[in-house]
Amino acid sequence: MKKTTKCRLRSCITLACTFALLGSTLSVQATDVQNLENQTSNLQNQLSDINTELVSISDEIHNLQWQVESVSGEIARTQADLADAHAKEDQQYADMKSRIKYMYETGDSSFLEMLCSAEDMTDFLNKADFIQNVSDYDRNMITELQNTQAAIAQEQETLETQQDYLLQVQNDATDKQAELERKAAETSTDLAAFNSQLSDARAAEAQRLAEEAAAQAAAVAAAEAAAASGSGVQVDGSESGSVNVGSPISVDASELDVFAAILACEAYQQYDYMLAVATVIMNRVNSSAFPNTISGVVFAPGQFEPAMTGRLENALASGNTDLAYQVAQDALNGARLASVSDCYYFLSSWTGHSGIDVGGNVFFQSW
Repeated sequence: MKKTTKCRLRSCITLACTFALLGSTLSVQATDVQNLENQTSNLQNQLSDINTELVSISDEIHNLQWQVESVSGEIARTQADLADAHAKEDQQYADMKSRIKYMYETGDSSFLEMLCSAEDMTDFLNKADFIQNVSDYDRNMITELQNTQAAIAQEQETLETQQDYLLQVQNDATDKQAELERKAAETSTDLAAFNSQLSDARAAEAQRLAEEAAAQAAAVAAAEAAAASGSGVQVDGSESGSVNVGSPISVDASELDVFAAILACEAYQQYDYMLAVATVIMNRVNSSAFPNTISGVVFAPGQFEPAMTGRLENALASGNTDLAYQVAQDALNGARLASVSDCYYFLSSWTGHSGIDVGGNVFFQSW
């Protein structure tokens, strides 16, 4: 009796140590994968920010180019106005010189004759005012044209200053765009390197998961053999294809509802079909590479279609079958479908993915 008890105790200790060692190794390796995923995610975020900034800079350069072209057009218009003002000034000056030349050529007698021909003092003053007005008109026109020319020249100078400023800003934005493109290229290179490392790490993790599953299967086989000989751990199955390999897990009612609902959504109403899905979910819960709760696994982004499309929410609202609750509770108590006990993923068999087909779903260890 004592010898039998010692054999049982030794068998239990061996199994416990084996699972503990595997769990420790997996935890360390999963941490490495998580670190790589974090670094990759950070680089992806950086690249996304750079691309967003590049779009903004590109828009800014486009707007600046439009402003430069608009100001250039205004400068061209102002130069035309200035040329026109110069032409008018030259014409007015030429006309004034012609009148002055005429007056000098005809002599002062014409003005004297005009004044002397006055019939009275009023007429005399009017003719004197006329002579003065002609002279003032010429002088005022020249002054007005000079003022217009000065204003147009000032406007042109302002526009040219604005154009120089816009060109400088545009050049700075172009330089910044080139720098961002350089950073984007470097980040893309780093991201490719980290993706390669992450791919290798995931492949290594998948291998470790397979080895863990093999070890678990071996431990189960040993436990079954021990149970058959009466000297080991008791292993029993609630269905022909299931086996108890996990430690019981206690969850609250809401977690159980989620578990039963996802089983009802992902598998046909048959015990083994549901247990296959439950096995994948529990394998994830027990792996440090995935969330450690039922809800965490089920609602993880991009993992379960019913959680993404709303079918799971509808199933929770309408209630689950007794079979779904039975399978969920059995899985929480440690039941697993033996044929997929090492699997962490599944897809519809319609996808054509290779793996173990159970009830229209294909189960496999890793991607």
